[in-house]
Amino acid sequence: MLNLQALPYYRWLVFSVTATGTFMATLDSSIVNVALPRISAMLDSSLPLVQWVVSAYLLTISCLLPLFGRLGDMLGRRSVYTAGFLVFTLGSLLCGLAGHIALLITARVIQAIGAAMLMANASAIVAATFPSSSRGQALGMVGTIVALGSLTGPSVGGVLVDLFGWESIFYVNLPIGLLGFAAGQIILPREARQNGEAFDYPGAVLFATGMICFLLAIIHGEDLGWLSKTVITLFIAAVALLTLFVLHEKRAPFPMIDLSLFKIWAFWSGNAAGLISFMALFSNTMLLPFYLTTILHLSPSQVGLLMTPFPFLMALLAPISGYLSDRINPAFLSTAGLSVTTLGLLSLTLLGEHTSLWEIALSQATLGLGNALFQSPNNNSVMSSVPPEKLGIASGFNSLVRNIGQVSGIAISVSIFENRQAAALAGFTQPDAAQQIAAFLSGYHTALFAGALFAAIGAALSFVRRTELIAKN
Repeated sequence: MLNLQALPYYRWLVFSVTATGTFMATLDSSIVNVALPRISAMLDSSLPLVQWVVSAYLLTISCLLPLFGRLGDMLGRRSVYTAGFLVFTLGSLLCGLAGHIALLITARVIQAIGAAMLMANASAIVAATFPSSSRGQALGMVGTIVALGSLTGPSVGGVLVDLFGWESIFYVNLPIGLLGFAAGQIILPREARQNGEAFDYPGAVLFATGMICFLLAIIHGEDLGWLSKTVITLFIAAVALLTLFVLHEKRAPFPMIDLSLFKIWAFWSGNAAGLISFMALFSNTMLLPFYLTTILHLSPSQVGLLMTPFPFLMALLAPISGYLSDRINPAFLSTAGLSVTTLGLLSLTLLGEHTSLWEIALSQATLGLGNALFQSPNNNSVMSSVPPEKLGIASGFNSLVRNIGQVSGIAISVSIFENRQAAALAGFTQPDAAQQIAAFLSGYHTALFAGALFAAIGAALSFVRRTELIAKN
């Protein structure tokens, strides 16, 4: 029988399996958004209700990422990762068969459980398989897969929905999921279980409920009001539950999240910089389409084409920056990346009513360059800083930080935009078109400036991290 592990390219076979799961999970998160109007009409559901098709998926993943990262360390990442393919495929099948919005939301939760199993362990498998001399390049290519999934999701989803109906965006996952499971069973290496370690069920419950309260408050803060009783209660509950979680983890013999990881400078500073970077970037991701359609009156296809330079450059340059991070201090690259991102976001604060399309494309290319310079070296720094037996929880926490940064960035940018726009229109009872455009641009510019400020703070943190790492070396 052929010994795959003896093959010189075995590491890349492992990478191909992790890339399959990463691409599928990323594609599905972006492919669903384009189908929401059709789902709302076909299932006779209101827009606030159909939004839970997205929200339920996000909440479930965020709550379970550390849990499945810990289970991967305990039971073996191969077992948890390949099971994720089956759960995700089952959820996709149930989504396609759902004839009622409640069934669809429930199926999305099942799908998200599988996605969390995949996301929490993909980077850990890559980091454990590749030596330090090529780990950065491999993790950079993971970034490429994420970018390609985000890039192709909306376009592929639009074609599938138009030709075959909204159900097809879920059915497309079935052959990919089954192929990924079979390949994982054949290719991924078996790992020894950590016998004698019990799973931290109380910690898992405290963390999950705390994260649910926090994300619900973030998601609904703008529409319910940040100072409403509901949002304040959710924030208080989140703080209380997560505080109890930390206190419990300090006493637990086998904690779900090993808090000693946060004593590792590269781990906590890298995750903090990652959180800030996603908060900064998603001010652009959320608001630019509204600017392009409201102010420049572009079609959806034109909007998608104009935003393409971002993921294209990210996909092209992420492996290169990952390769470089294996040879020079990763913090040099991450500092440069967030500095470039700051400049890209500041350029967006100059957009106006008559801005040329090439200027917008150039700003997106700048953001793609900055993100490519930052993400791969930062992930390499984080994943290389932890012991091999903790790679699963480190990978899960790294993915969790990405999700929280995205949600927080969207919530903060939308809140700033709407408040600033409302303030600009406060003196007009019936504002004309020019006044409405001016108010929109005022809110847009302020929100993007806030995003640039976040990126600048992240760059400063990476710069400090650079000097600390040099001192330690």
